[in-house]
Amino acid sequence: MSLPLWTFDDLVRATAGRAERATGAPITGLSIDTRTLAPGDLFVALKDQRDGHEFVTKAFEAGAAAALVAEAYEAHANDGPLIRVRDTVAGLEAIGRAARARLAPEARVIAVTGSAGKTGTKDMLRACLSRIGSTHAADKSFNNHWGVPLTLARMPASTRFGVIEIGMNHAGEITPLTRLARPHIAIVTTVEPVHLAQFPSVEAIAEAKAEIFLGLEPGGVAIINRDNAHFETLRRHAEAIGARIVSFGQDARADVRPKTLEIASDGTSIEMDVSGRTIRFRVAIPGIHIARNALAVVAAIEAAGADVEEALKALAALPPPPGRGSRTELPFRDGRILLIDESYNANPASMRAALAVLGTVPRGVFPRRIAVLGDMLELGPEEKALHAGLKEAVDAAGTDLVFACGPNMAHLFAALAPERQGAWTPESGELRERLIAALAPGDVIMIKGSNGSRMGPVADALVKLLGTK
Repeated sequence: MSLPLWTFDDLVRATAGRAERATGAPITGLSIDTRTLAPGDLFVALKDQRDGHEFVTKAFEAGAAAALVAEAYEAHANDGPLIRVRDTVAGLEAIGRAARARLAPEARVIAVTGSAGKTGTKDMLRACLSRIGSTHAADKSFNNHWGVPLTLARMPASTRFGVIEIGMNHAGEITPLTRLARPHIAIVTTVEPVHLAQFPSVEAIAEAKAEIFLGLEPGGVAIINRDNAHFETLRRHAEAIGARIVSFGQDARADVRPKTLEIASDGTSIEMDVSGRTIRFRVAIPGIHIARNALAVVAAIEAAGADVEEALKALAALPPPPGRGSRTELPFRDGRILLIDESYNANPASMRAALAVLGTVPRGVFPRRIAVLGDMLELGPEEKALHAGLKEAVDAAGTDLVFACGPNMAHLFAALAPERQGAWTPESGELRERLIAALAPGDVIMIKGSNGSRMGPVADALVKLLGTK
């Protein structure tokens, strides 16, 4: 029988909270959402879009073992054991801090940030390291002020490898999160023009991403993209805290670089030297950006002291997460179409990468390439130019038709040759019917945009309409 994740008394001590209706029942998980809460979870009442205290009683009805609540919370008769704290976010952080502190000395924690590729790199690391030992990472992109402590708080004491994704929208956000995670290894996947509405320049974004090195344990390793224009900025910050620097990329100066790189529509084959050994492995997810992140994964596995060759076997069968390049073949009339769903968020770098992947699909199987693009958000004063600048990537991918929505994508649409203009609409909901009416057997459709542009429902509508026939 496995040990419980926490005991009630453990959590009271970790949070310095006040116990009410104490219990000896084991705490088997943590939840901040009653819709996904499992029996035995600690329900943490956070104040976010809704005040979690409104759902405490519902959490107990769903089987919560206990709840972490604010001192001012008025308990209901049907409520179970409570841990009262002054602030529930601070309480969650305290649990995360305790989880990190109880790991064995030989355990290794890896933190991942970057303007793009954080979640994919985290998922690759989790798949690889799980072949070697007990590995913990969040299932979703839990990378913000509550997501990082929640990921840590869910980490079992027996964890050998912890992989923590850390994101940010503003300068200063990463610092407290990396100091909470205390990684032995920190990865910056790339620095790109995202969140420019909150930053004066891309250089400022690089400075903010470099905050991840502030939490490194003594003797820690900083893994940095040598192909990125902001490598020197990141290296300077890593050196300032005494980190050992390992670079990755295709640049001839990179410490971890491929000897050969064969990119196809269904994945990438890589051959490289690792500590004097030639290793060949395959990444099932296509795209040069994915292959580059795989090099960061190699560097991290090596730095963690794990068996690189054994670990990398996981990448040959690792599917892309939903909305991040997943592929679905759908019946259409007397043929089929291929849907590439990239609808989970977008920035200029990831948009170019997705268009490049579209360009690798063989025309012999799917002869017509269609890009369905929604606005990229939070790009600041340069948003018009950054959208119009995608024309080069659209052309390079051999894109036959572009369907676009949103005021910013109007600038790209206007820059396209008339024969490539499918349709433009103000919102994604209006685009669906225009797209569906234009489809033909043999089309490959790539859908991408920022979450706020609501491109996910466009992909869902295609699957629902065509997948049921």
